[in-house]
Amino acid sequence: MELKRALISVSDKTGLVELATVFSKAGIEIISTGGTASVLQKAGISFIDISDVTGFPEMLDGRVKTLHPVVHAGILAERKKKEHMATLQKHKIQPVDIVVCNLYPFEQTIKKPDVKIEEVIENIDIGGPTLIRAAAKNYQDVIVVTNPQQYPEIIKGITSKKGFTEEQHRRLALEAYTHTAQYDSIISQYLHSKWTTEVLPENPSFTMRKIEEMRYGENPHQKGAFYQKLPEVTEPCITTSKQLQGKELSFNNILDGNCAIECIKEFSEPSCVIIKHATPCGVASAKTLLQAWKDAYATDVFSPYGGIVAFNQEVDRGVAEELSPYFLEVIIAPHFSKDAFSVFGKKKNLRLLECTSLGTDIERKGLDIRSVVGGFLIQERDIWFSPKENWKVVTTKKPSIEDLASMEFAVRCVKHVKSNSVLFVKGTQTVAIGGGQTSRVDATWIATHKGKDNIKGSIMASDAFFPFRDGVDVAAQAGVKAIIQPGGSIRDEEVIQAANEHGISMVFSGQRYFRH
Repeated sequence: MELKRALISVSDKTGLVELATVFSKAGIEIISTGGTASVLQKAGISFIDISDVTGFPEMLDGRVKTLHPVVHAGILAERKKKEHMATLQKHKIQPVDIVVCNLYPFEQTIKKPDVKIEEVIENIDIGGPTLIRAAAKNYQDVIVVTNPQQYPEIIKGITSKKGFTEEQHRRLALEAYTHTAQYDSIISQYLHSKWTTEVLPENPSFTMRKIEEMRYGENPHQKGAFYQKLPEVTEPCITTSKQLQGKELSFNNILDGNCAIECIKEFSEPSCVIIKHATPCGVASAKTLLQAWKDAYATDVFSPYGGIVAFNQEVDRGVAEELSPYFLEVIIAPHFSKDAFSVFGKKKNLRLLECTSLGTDIERKGLDIRSVVGGFLIQERDIWFSPKENWKVVTTKKPSIEDLASMEFAVRCVKHVKSNSVLFVKGTQTVAIGGGQTSRVDATWIATHKGKDNIKGSIMASDAFFPFRDGVDVAAQAGVKAIIQPGGSIRDEEVIQAANEHGISMVFSGQRYFRH
């Protein structure tokens, strides 16, 4: 296939001059538009202005440039169809063999602080997607280039005289369709967020971009990759965290890291969360970060091995030295001091993630999207917290002010433990956690068995109501002094009676926190 004519119209000018120079030297005639033409002219590269091809000037502030039959007929004509080529000849239209086009920077525009909707709308490309789709449709005869990262391949194909394979034509066309689909999806999502209050749209549109390919997925026999949802979120999260050192993150590291970060967001005072297999095994808030770590670790000294630790304040040398003897996969914090970084630097495989803004007032929003075979489940993120004024004391014994404060801490922790879940706290530190069980009494038994004497005088939180009194009986036998749970069971009276018999205060929060 002889390449005679290329149309270049790009927003991202990266590598443009080099590519166009290769075209020119290869004898490929260049058609260009607007800002692209200005760059070529400045570089001394010959081109034909799009207006000279169409016979019309660019108009409507540049909104209309390439939307013309002369342009699109030249792109869409199938070379093997005699009638197509006869039509071009009749109307004196030259075929276009290469289309180089990338789109207005809509994604970059919406990231600007306080951007006006008028500027956003002006950065919705019309002619560009039409050019790209036309070229991709006629992929057998037209090479479509949508990304500067593809330029080296194009340059090699032209300068080596080997041309381009059918597989290259197909792949470039597929990348073109992906490019326009992603572009339209970002527009749809952005305008949906600005023009509607609809939480669960009838036809949602989501797109993403690969961040990295993992060595494997949850298990070595599974392939896996990490993708970022677009448009990018501004909220601190696992996706926007910056890795400072250590081995590449694994699939499971990212899942656990996400759990750690979302849990630590519940607290503003110095706090530590330890995660193992996507569920907390220790959580604490204290006057210092070092004490928070010690308290969280004391919950379960066995489970943190190979775990993930998250902090909501800067990690200093003291904390780093305290953590250094332990085998941990990942440590997450809003910042690491220079001294802390030096301490951790001795453990080359330890992954450090900087997640800025943790510990500050964070606006949390968005959807929780989970996959099932053949579909998705979409819900609001579980970020609402039932205010204490809505809580109801249901037992004869009343909780103290200190008990209520511990209950709030406990509820903020238990919502992050896999259901069925219960946990026990003293002050603002967990002393035992039981989760991921098929019955609540089993979760209670596991937690009390692991917590042993630490359960005495503790506060218990349950992620859902007690279907029977047995869970309360087990907790009471271990020495719990107060319980907070959602309530709502048909056996609530039986459960309340059990608490009264054991002299335990009980509060109904009215809010369930299942986590599957």
